[in-house]
Amino acid sequence: MLKKLLQWVSGDPIQHTIKTYRPLVDQINALEEEFESLTDAELRTKTDEFRRRLAKGETLDDILPEAFAAVREAAKRTLGLRHYDVQLMGGIALHEGKAIEMKTGEGKTLVATLPLYLNALALNPKWVEKAKAKWGDNPDRWEFVPLDGEPVGRGVHLATVNDYLARRDARWMGPIY
Repeated sequence: MLKKLLQWVSGDPIQHTIKTYRPLVDQINALEEEFESLTDAELRTKTDEFRRRLAKGETLDDILPEAFAAVREAAKRTLGLRHYDVQLMGGIALHEGKAIEMKTGEGKTLVATLPLYLNALALNPKWVEKAKAKWGDNPDRWEFVPLDGEPVGRGVHLATVNDYLARRDARWMGPIY
């Protein structure tokens, strides 16, 4: 009874979350035509563009709509799969460090591609030091390649319940990355 009373007073928390994420989803959707018009080579260059913007002070949250639009387009081109709005919301929640629940067949594996790509863009501070030493302080002059064994990004991890799923999903989603 208390739960129903709280829900009546404060509203449905799921609807609140949807309302919170809707503007971001709308931004991602608004970029779809632009990203569809890119060539494969232009789409691939977005990764360096995003990293350059991060190096200049933008945050992962700043580039989230464009990064998610890039992943969505890559998924459409390579796998023939398009992230639905609810999957974009799931990706946003995962990026924010929240746990999400999805039933079998609702696209958990596809959802994970969104925050994995976005967070993989984060620059490795040791690499940034080496980049500045090699190319100067202007990120427009940087090449986003490993330097002296130092990877460009910080890296990301995806936890799954068993080796079979890890191998299957890596092969399945690999073309997106």
